[in-house]
Amino acid sequence: MSLKILSVVWGVKNLNSAIAFWSEALNYKLKREPDQDFAILVPKKGQGIQLSLKLTTSEKPKRHHIDLLAENQKTEVERLIKLGASKLENWDYEKDADYVVLLDPDGNSFCVVQRFP
Repeated sequence: MSLKILSVVWGVKNLNSAIAFWSEALNYKLKREPDQDFAILVPKKGQGIQLSLKLTTSEKPKRHHIDLLAENQKTEVERLIKLGASKLENWDYEKDADYVVLLDPDGNSFCVVQRFP
């Protein structure tokens, strides 16, 4: 069997805001004109996993999560916060945590992980 991930589907409450944030955050672009409730983002250059954004009205806990790998975590966290992300306050990090938990503009959590050689 040879399965590969085509796309991560991310539930959002504001599709336009999510398109703007994740496009800038990941250096992605729209694959095609978005539908009223669905958009697909792909890397501007090269290959990579699609990020599909699905409009949702659900208030249920979000069960998706993305880990982003960074060469310079501090710089990337600062950049993402300027784009509209926020730090998840009161996260109980383990002693040698190599990640920072952020929230996207919709309140979805994701992590920025420091790449080590």
